[in-house]
Amino acid sequence: MRFTRSAMAAAALAALALGTTTALAAPASAAPNVTPQNVCGSGYQTVNSAPIGSLGTVYLTYNATSGMNCVTTIRSNPGTAVDMSAWISIADSEEGDYDYGTYTSYAGPTYAYGKGHCADWGGSIENIYVSVYGSNCGALKEHRVTTVR
Repeated sequence: MRFTRSAMAAAALAALALGTTTALAAPASAAPNVTPQNVCGSGYQTVNSAPIGSLGTVYLTYNATSGMNCVTTIRSNPGTAVDMSAWISIADSEEGDYDYGTYTSYAGPTYAYGKGHCADWGGSIENIYVSVYGSNCGALKEHRVTTVR
């Protein structure tokens, strides 16, 4: 009986120590592995990006097979849900898409067909808004605007 109690006590102590270590250990990655390709889907390549202060980045991706553009806004440090957005509008077209909400790590994806057209796109995190106009138009120079509200 004495051996059984000692073995059970040792097992309980080991389980308690393991549980405490597991509970106190930081996860291998505190932030989820979010990339523009994870959000937009396979076949999309990043063709442009713009920082949103130090809070994150808005990405423009393109799928050459489908001619579709995708925009997503990704936070640098995911956490408590905050106001975020991602949007795209294709020049000379009715194509456009917008996503606005309260998110923990990313906004979007937003999609628009844009093969052979300039794109206007942007995103926001909290009170910082970034807009890129006339983007990916070959020789034309894009115009970037950052607004803090």
